[in-house]
Amino acid sequence: MTSRPELSRVLKPLEVGALALGCIIGFGCFVLPGDFLRDAGPLGASLGVGLGGLAMLVIARSYGVMVRAFPVAGAEFAYAYQTAGRYHAYLCGWFLALGYLSIVPLNATALGMLGKFVAPQLFARGHLYTVAGFEVFAGEVLLASAAIGGVALLQIRGARDVGRLQVGLTAVLVGGVLMVGIGAPLSDTASLANLSPVFAPERSPLAGVLAMLAIAPWLYVGFDTLPQAAEEFDFSPGRGLRLMAWSIGAGAVMYVLVVLATASVSPWQALVSGTPLWPTGNAVLASLGTPGLAVLSVAVTMAVFTGINGFFMASSRLLFGMARATLLPAWFARIHPTHHTPVNAVMFVAAVSLIAPWFGREVIVWVVDMAALGTAFGYGYTCLAAARLWNEASGVEGADRGWAWAGLLLSIGFVMLLTVPTMPGFMAAPSWMALAAWVALGLGFFLVRAGDYRAITAAELDHLILKR
Repeated sequence: MTSRPELSRVLKPLEVGALALGCIIGFGCFVLPGDFLRDAGPLGASLGVGLGGLAMLVIARSYGVMVRAFPVAGAEFAYAYQTAGRYHAYLCGWFLALGYLSIVPLNATALGMLGKFVAPQLFARGHLYTVAGFEVFAGEVLLASAAIGGVALLQIRGARDVGRLQVGLTAVLVGGVLMVGIGAPLSDTASLANLSPVFAPERSPLAGVLAMLAIAPWLYVGFDTLPQAAEEFDFSPGRGLRLMAWSIGAGAVMYVLVVLATASVSPWQALVSGTPLWPTGNAVLASLGTPGLAVLSVAVTMAVFTGINGFFMASSRLLFGMARATLLPAWFARIHPTHHTPVNAVMFVAAVSLIAPWFGREVIVWVVDMAALGTAFGYGYTCLAAARLWNEASGVEGADRGWAWAGLLLSIGFVMLLTVPTMPGFMAAPSWMALAAWVALGLGFFLVRAGDYRAITAAELDHLILKR
């Protein structure tokens, strides 16, 4: 039997909860409200975010069942293997890797945008070129790259340090959101009249809500970083569902607070017209002045680092799990001899992430759709696995076939919202091009590894993936 490298159990419940919430509330909560308002309006965006949170709670029920049954690194990859076999596991893992690997550099890119807004004399220097109308500067690239490199070094040092840092960063993040989300609507410049019209006039209210709902897998993607770290839990995996539910609920409230705070300070249509660099920053500066902008900047910085930190862990654990099953080269499954972390997987995530800051902010919008599609695949396979597990052993604690099938239907719905041409969430052409490149790369990877993967017996894969 092939040896099975394993990770150390060091993460506490508070650290895991902070990991999930910190990933949910990444840069998008602060950088994208202008896009949300333009697409759906204040009420439409809030409804879309809220409905997306409810959908994620349904899907999270299945994650709770699977984490309890299989607390292993790789999560959705392992669940897909358990329910549908080795080839579906690769399909799920590859699409999910797209979602996770996208979000690390996206958060870092948002840090560069923040730097240009707060200190343009420092970070809007060294103009390099323009991508899709967005200017790229050497200063912002260096800032984003430094953040990626620093978090990578921390990830290599150990999960315990990662977890502790995540708790501190998330606490500051929550405090900043509450100050901005409550302070801006109560300022002298705020008015309920600024929220009118409550839906985007360019499209129907339903279309606006559905457009927001389509990206819910991306907005809430952080909750499923928790199962990726299940192998490192220093507590019962049965507590995973409660932690995921709390993180989703808190995330929904924070998203809505920031959206409404952005729209309440001045007429929101005027605020988002002309594609300003940072509508939320403009709104907070107008309502709370420089001190408010400072608080917002700290909150954004915390959100960026919690996102980078959390998705670094999730991405590296997914790659580690796939490599342990021989789907990826054994290089990815190497564990650091001192720190007991998947060091090569971490370095790979860092290398890929360091490419993104060179492409500018417009790429963020393109990749959001791809990330949502990739994570929706993971959601679907997890819900299918939970339903199958209920059929095989109805006595499994927490298993509920109705919740699992509902989650599967929601996951299919998310995929359709993004891929059916008539749907309001249909992906833009650049997103399809990047997705095609990712699929081609995955197919090439699979053809190289297919022989070795096919040769492994089912019993050995059960041991390597599910620890049976």
